[in-house]
Amino acid sequence: MEMISFEQAYDIVMKSGFKMDSEMVSFTDSLNRVLAGDVVSDIDMPPFNKSSVDGFACRKSDLGIDLEIIETIPAGVWPAREVGEGQCSRIMTGAPVPVGADCVVMVEDTELSSEEKMRFKGSFTKENIARKGEDVKKDDIVLRKGRIIKPQDVAVMASVGHIAVTVSKMPVVAVISSGSELVEPSELPSVSQIRNSNSSQLMAQVSRAGALGKYYGIAADNEVQTLSIVKKAIYENDIVIITGGVSMGDFDFVPSVLERAGVKILFKRVAVQPGKPTTFGLHPGAVVFGLPGNPVSSFIQFELLIRPLICKMMGCDWQPMIIRLPMNEEYKRKSVDRMALIPVTITNDGLITPVEFHGSAHISALSDAMGVVALPVGKLILEKGELVSVRQI
Repeated sequence: MEMISFEQAYDIVMKSGFKMDSEMVSFTDSLNRVLAGDVVSDIDMPPFNKSSVDGFACRKSDLGIDLEIIETIPAGVWPAREVGEGQCSRIMTGAPVPVGADCVVMVEDTELSSEEKMRFKGSFTKENIARKGEDVKKDDIVLRKGRIIKPQDVAVMASVGHIAVTVSKMPVVAVISSGSELVEPSELPSVSQIRNSNSSQLMAQVSRAGALGKYYGIAADNEVQTLSIVKKAIYENDIVIITGGVSMGDFDFVPSVLERAGVKILFKRVAVQPGKPTTFGLHPGAVVFGLPGNPVSSFIQFELLIRPLICKMMGCDWQPMIIRLPMNEEYKRKSVDRMALIPVTITNDGLITPVEFHGSAHISALSDAMGVVALPVGKLILEKGELVSVRQI
């Protein structure tokens, strides 16, 4: 199977997912979930004309004379009296503006000429009234479906009484690591072993993407054992990710295992660096990814291919944050036959500097990186001062 461009791979993946069902949750438990239905306001906001300052509610036409203070209106209390000619009401921020008043003068722009009289000492005043329904009107859509719910959205739902919210169910994602050289992070590796960092990293990425991760452990370089784990994972999950065993070595048999498990392989190699031996296929019960064993490769391919798919399956058109900034120094690569993704950091002056990066096993380089810059196929050099697009990670 020939190597395809990243753009082709992305298109194939994004056309392959299925839509998740929805469920109802409390709005207090909805953070980072994807709205599966619009949120509609059940009231006008503000629900009445309210004062936006502490001061006195009065008529603008009366501001040149001393005004009789007829009542005090705290927040949460409805005015007892209308404001007439030559009158005003002391009022607190958020309190309803009494009938008859067309402005609220700030308390610092006033003085008391007696215990019952107020004089405006300023030369100009704004209205200082938040009008009924000026923010939101009853039956307005305040949050649209497909949105990833943020903390401020929870406040919006609270303000419109939307306490039960319809969200997309979270895809369940299996994470499997392949390789007899791997040991779990709690173990001390022998001279020929390495700790399994991929699975912990991918489980964290799955969680950040809004899905539920399920770890299936390490599959040794044994086709029978790997096939058994893969079949179980496909049966129990919406998405299956297996790392390692997808290159061209004698023990890289994951693509053939996937085919034996009933997965239709759609591509095995992508013209991207890092992450060339990325495999993707479909099973009637799940979508399946075979990612390279090197942690930088698996991290980046998850962000580029799997995270957008997870969001799409939940009905969200997620787009990564991308900023345009100039290069702090020249960067030159050795080969131009693949799209390259370069880990970079941003200086205090807003300049882009590549981090020290020794290859796709150098996971600590990503901890220092604020994003990646893509060099398209055929581009060799990024010049100092050249504007580049940084995809945050």
